[in-house]
Amino acid sequence: MAIFDGFALEQVRVGEDVVLRVRHGGEGPAVVLLHGHPRTHTTWHAVAPRLVEAGLTVVCPDLRGYGQSVGPEPDADHRAYSDRAMAGDIVALMSRLGHERFALVGHDRGSYVAYRTALDHPERVTSLGVLDSVPILEALERADAHFAEAWWHWFFFASEQAERVITADPLAWYELDAAAMGRENYEDAVAAVGDPRTVRAMLEDYRAGLHIDRAADEADRAVCRKISCPTLVAWSSRDDMESLYGDPVAVWRPWCEAEPVSGVVESGHHMAEENPEQLATLLSHFLVGQ
Repeated sequence: MAIFDGFALEQVRVGEDVVLRVRHGGEGPAVVLLHGHPRTHTTWHAVAPRLVEAGLTVVCPDLRGYGQSVGPEPDADHRAYSDRAMAGDIVALMSRLGHERFALVGHDRGSYVAYRTALDHPERVTSLGVLDSVPILEALERADAHFAEAWWHWFFFASEQAERVITADPLAWYELDAAAMGRENYEDAVAAVGDPRTVRAMLEDYRAGLHIDRAADEADRAVCRKISCPTLVAWSSRDDMESLYGDPVAVWRPWCEAEPVSGVVESGHHMAEENPEQLATLLSHFLVGQ
């Protein structure tokens, strides 16, 4: 069976120079699923149908510049690929699809866009799920030797050499696994990382994280601005979240008005591909109570 059976596939213009590829389907309250690096929206192929079965409308876009979404030319201060810019894309997308209010779930880089959307547009976001992440400011403030050894790529991606190194052999760099990902998801990711424009956009996302996104978090913390909607904090049991941060919920707690809900998925980092059943169950319980 083809992935995303019964879902519509569209290219939706959300700005003058931004067109998002998006799949959406189902009926009921809306939830947006945001992928991480270097994936595309197809990473959710085994999760999205389960959430539709739980009674949700599910919207899965490629972030701007990722996958087959079109993004603007990068700018000097990386504002074009900031979380705030991408949050604006998601709000515009949901307006165009007819959803005034919606839930957001983000994994990895997608989680930064998700929580920025919740902070910047609280009137639109009903609930928030952040998977395998802490706020980017919190991560950078904890960037000790252990962090630098494990996550050195954050800083490499900011260098001028990163694009040349990655585009020389993107499959060697990303080591995508067709068996683990599923054939169609794998092929979609291969096509994405094989496009130098996509690689550049993904790197701009990281560059924005070290600068403009960090500054946005600093400004919010300075005025005690918090996430007002119910929040789920979940992480992979075989990833490094706990070794880096201890209890991830404790890191998120100061950013949330209400006590976050916590969850652990028995998987490695790419939980939507490695354990979609448990992840979908966790999300459906949080979003619709089933």
